[in-house]
Amino acid sequence: MDLSTALPSFAIALREGVEAALVVGIVLASLAKAKQSELNRWVYAGVGVGIAASVLLAVLFNWLIQTLGAVNPEYTTVVKPILGSVFGVLAIAMLSWMLIWMTKQAKFMKATVEGAITDALTQNSQAGWGVFSLVLIAVVREGFETVLFLAANFNAGLVQAIGALAGIVVAAIIGVLLFKLGVKINIRQFFQVMGLLLVLIVAGLVVSVLKNFDAALANLSLTNSTSENLCFYYDHLNAVHSCILGPMVWNASKVLPEAQFPGIILKSLFGYREKLYFLQAVGYLVFLFTVGSLYLSSITANVPSSGKNIPPAQKPIING
Repeated sequence: MDLSTALPSFAIALREGVEAALVVGIVLASLAKAKQSELNRWVYAGVGVGIAASVLLAVLFNWLIQTLGAVNPEYTTVVKPILGSVFGVLAIAMLSWMLIWMTKQAKFMKATVEGAITDALTQNSQAGWGVFSLVLIAVVREGFETVLFLAANFNAGLVQAIGALAGIVVAAIIGVLLFKLGVKINIRQFFQVMGLLLVLIVAGLVVSVLKNFDAALANLSLTNSTSENLCFYYDHLNAVHSCILGPMVWNASKVLPEAQFPGIILKSLFGYREKLYFLQAVGYLVFLFTVGSLYLSSITANVPSSGKNIPPAQKPIING
């Protein structure tokens, strides 16, 4: 069992889980402050239903992959790479948006959640449902992003699911340490480090998506005579057929093979490939320079000029 494939899903689930844990913690703290702790059961119900809904989404995605692949077994080698590409593009878009937009909005998280709780409590009989809905949406949103990433890497199967589960468990432990035991954790630094790691992971996903798309077109051109012209590139000199990726620009198979340590770790975390083609290299660099630059700008803009006016008790939450 290759446990290295669990690392990316662990990192994604940990990052998403901690964000959900912050929302849950702020809600519980707000209810305690308002002396409405009897509504805590609605918070826990929202967490439980949110996790169940995320698991259901994962099952539905897996069912979709298996069903579409079984419609015509002859095209399994085409359907699976295409689905991997589609889910990969969605995951790249969602995770990139989360990294940039959510980082910019992080300093407003506490005020936003507390405002939503205040509005819910003013509705009296509907207060429980308001709290439940707020928590449910927060958990499902983070769960959906994790499920999308898993769907884009569905070939890893059980191992990645275990990695995601471990990430959720660690995120829950961090939530308990923060809000139950009062342990001081620098949430700002945690999210900054995890954000930089996620930029590299998603950049690696760009490489994987292009590889899946290339494989789908190559297999389609072999199985369907009307599609044989889809592949426009072939290196006759080196007998390299990359279909649409262009010439090979990197070949480290003898120096750093991706099937052996540490190449296998680099492949799992950062999308390292012992053989890299032109379009993959361009996609990787473009993603790093665009999304990476935007993310660095967002965290730089979020650094306060002085922390003297920020109450110590609020720092972990505001910095999230």
